[in-house]
Amino acid sequence: MLDLMRAFRPLVGDFLSTIVFIIVVEAFKNVRLAIVLGIVVAIFQLGFLLYRRRPIALMQWMSLLLVLVLGGAALISNDPRFVMVKPSLAMFAIGGVMLRRGWMLRYLPSSARAHVPAAVIIAFGYGWAALLIATGAANLVLALMAPFASWALFNAVVPLSSELALFVLQYLVMRQLVRRKRRATHAP
Repeated sequence: MLDLMRAFRPLVGDFLSTIVFIIVVEAFKNVRLAIVLGIVVAIFQLGFLLYRRRPIALMQWMSLLLVLVLGGAALISNDPRFVMVKPSLAMFAIGGVMLRRGWMLRYLPSSARAHVPAAVIIAFGYGWAALLIATGAANLVLALMAPFASWALFNAVVPLSSELALFVLQYLVMRQLVRRKRRATHAP
């Protein structure tokens, strides 16, 4: 279980401002507050990393850019449809970045990098990209055609549950591959 939490930590770090946005929208039904808190969290998070002289990953820069540009535009325009489309734009952009071969390597523990075949890691990377792009497309359809309540319910359930399901599947598959490889190298 500790390995699972260790593997999940970089994802939470990369998407913290988005997670805050979704939680605040769902908890308080206040989009403006969610946008402002998402922006504050993103700026504070990157400021903290710069202060600590820690490397900032491409996903973290992209998350900050999306929060600032799209969140700022939503605040200025005060258009609920724009806010509803925002997750699609973010998912398309992040999914596009995830189409880069090997993007996932920084998220894997050294044991997985050493024992899991590169083809499996690359396949899961593309699987993540496909999941985000498909979820973004579904969100876009709902944002343009459904009432706010349906869109909010979708965003409260589908993105997180589908991403969590893929995360757990990937973790279990890679864990099994690591165990098999270790057993094979230690077999008499």
